[in-house]
Amino acid sequence: MTWLKGIQKLRPVLVSVLFILTSQGGNCLVVSPVGHTLVNALAGTNVTLAVSYSGASDPVVTWFKGPLPVGTWTINANFPPDIASNSWSVLEIERDGSLTFIDVPLRFTGNYTVELTKSGQGKASATFTLIIYEIIQNVTLITEADFAQEGAQRFTLQYSMLQGVVEQEIWRFNGRDLKNSTHYLIEGASLVIFGPNRTDKGSYSVTLMNPFSSVTTHKNVTVLYGPDEPIVEPPPIQPFYKAGDSLIFSCQAEGFPLSIPQWIFGGQILPDFHQGVLNLTNVQTSQGGSYTCSVVNELTKEKREKNVTLNVYDVSLGSPTCSVVSVNNADLQYQCKWAGGTPEAQLSFPALSNTSSGAGTFSLTVTSSANLNDKTITCLAEHPIEQNTCNITAKSPRNFIPTVETSVDSDGKIAVTIRCVSEASPPAVVSWSQGNESVVTGSTYQISSDATQLKIRSYNISTFLLAPNYTCTCRNPLGSQRKLFQLQGPTISDSSLFPNQDGTIITLTWEVPPTSLVTGFDIQMKGPDLLSHSGGYSVPKRSSKEYRIIQQKPGYARSTDVFLLDPDMTYRFRIIPKARLTDGEPSKVHRIGPGDGLSGSAIAGIAAGIPCSILVLVLLIGIIFLIFYHHKKKSNKTRYPVSRAVEKVKTIQPKAVSHNILNRGLRPPPDYNSLHQMPSERSGTLPMFVPPAPVRVATTV
Repeated sequence: MTWLKGIQKLRPVLVSVLFILTSQGGNCLVVSPVGHTLVNALAGTNVTLAVSYSGASDPVVTWFKGPLPVGTWTINANFPPDIASNSWSVLEIERDGSLTFIDVPLRFTGNYTVELTKSGQGKASATFTLIIYEIIQNVTLITEADFAQEGAQRFTLQYSMLQGVVEQEIWRFNGRDLKNSTHYLIEGASLVIFGPNRTDKGSYSVTLMNPFSSVTTHKNVTVLYGPDEPIVEPPPIQPFYKAGDSLIFSCQAEGFPLSIPQWIFGGQILPDFHQGVLNLTNVQTSQGGSYTCSVVNELTKEKREKNVTLNVYDVSLGSPTCSVVSVNNADLQYQCKWAGGTPEAQLSFPALSNTSSGAGTFSLTVTSSANLNDKTITCLAEHPIEQNTCNITAKSPRNFIPTVETSVDSDGKIAVTIRCVSEASPPAVVSWSQGNESVVTGSTYQISSDATQLKIRSYNISTFLLAPNYTCTCRNPLGSQRKLFQLQGPTISDSSLFPNQDGTIITLTWEVPPTSLVTGFDIQMKGPDLLSHSGGYSVPKRSSKEYRIIQQKPGYARSTDVFLLDPDMTYRFRIIPKARLTDGEPSKVHRIGPGDGLSGSAIAGIAAGIPCSILVLVLLIGIIFLIFYHHKKKSNKTRYPVSRAVEKVKTIQPKAVSHNILNRGLRPPPDYNSLHQMPSERSGTLPMFVPPAPVRVATTV
């Protein structure tokens, strides 16, 4: 029975192998910012929103700017990240999930959120705030008028710049920092001086700063007061003034007695002047024209006049707006509008035509072509006060994924809403077809006013499943995108069970295919009843061999919790997808309770090891059979007479030597059949053959 002892020695090895194959662990997905979450960057440089994660391998990482996704990737996947079309030249997703901006433009300022997901491991997210700055350049400091008048209500200094983003500004007067008070008000890009007087004459400066640049500009302000001696002096005339500006015209006469100047506009003497100073506050376009300052010496009766021409221009509010529309679904009509203003702004599309332009509202129709796809067209709006622009980009429909929502309406019918929306400019026109026939609105089909949604209603789910494939097509003059799909019955594509540490609560999660029709879920359980809140069973303790419904969830649900489980009992759970009265295939069965702990992967490992174990067992049985057969054959050989001398020699040798050698020094004979197996078929290392100890034999002549 030596072979039985050999088999017993292998038992610990087999148990250890099974333990290694069935062991498993669990992780929780976590993502953390690396560094600060408030990031300042200079436009045109590279910047990275760095993150680190743990708890799962190769999760799916998705970056959002506000609510909109800008890029997604499965870490360590063989395919490149999917970046939004308007950001693909700027954004890169690193191998650790971090988001890098290449030559980052100013428009990428905003809040960014990274979201990591892994099936069965949950979801984790982190949020950053990215502020993009430009170098501050060409800062100028202007005033409402060339001079401030003593006794006026207010005087304003305002800065402007060619480019830059201002984080902090400091105003100074003759080198002294200014702060808000009853005399000064710092508001927006302006410094307002309330009740200016002759002591406010001097040098004003403003310093504009951001984390990457600092610029200081100066302006000398002269305050008019008096007059001490009468003079006639209108201010330097600008080509035009903006509507809303405050203008000061000064007319003084030197002589005695003091001459009182008069301002005349449109043949009428203007009453709004004081000692020859005409103050036009919030001037309007109707006040443009020729102004005359008339001074008369009361004694000499000599009269002098000075004419000043005032041009008052007004720009329309806001900024120009651009759009592009489809003409007969074949041509593109670019439109630009900036109405109002005096005079109206001249509008043009230089990239499309060097000769065509218009005032106020302008449109230009061109034949659609491939080179206009994704090309940004600029509308140039030119006005004497300012030059402005707006941009429009025509885009062919982009690739899209139809979405399917299933519900039950008030009539008890299954209502399936299919939505097809493609990013496009001009907006894409959506059309629907089923098989080779177009879908039109009727009792079964309802198409939304913008044609982006198709709603199908029926009592019978076979109406949806047996129907031909549905197709939605999004089209504009630059191209089209077409999606063909087939609706599926209620189906669960994946499910998982997660117990708490005590085994008293479990969480079931599941997923459904995108085109599956599901209006609800039945959560079924097999096993003993759940415990009551007092700790006992809600009914006498019993174990059911049939599944029973313990919860019903709506069609949008993807998880549920089951409470009050007995950790000493065994339960089985499954999810049944439903489309109204039609049940789909159940999910896989999830078991929890004593003896539980083998995951799907462990069970698969055991299943894969069973054939190997059977093969080893067959080989052992074969070896035992060969040993038994060889022993039996040897015992059946013919025995010849043996001389007394030989018997004597044999008698002298200890009979227990062979038993001692087998029990102490020799190993069982090697399995030679295993030597002919492939390396992958061997369950262990090859046995080492140890020759038997030499035995002396006496020979009698």
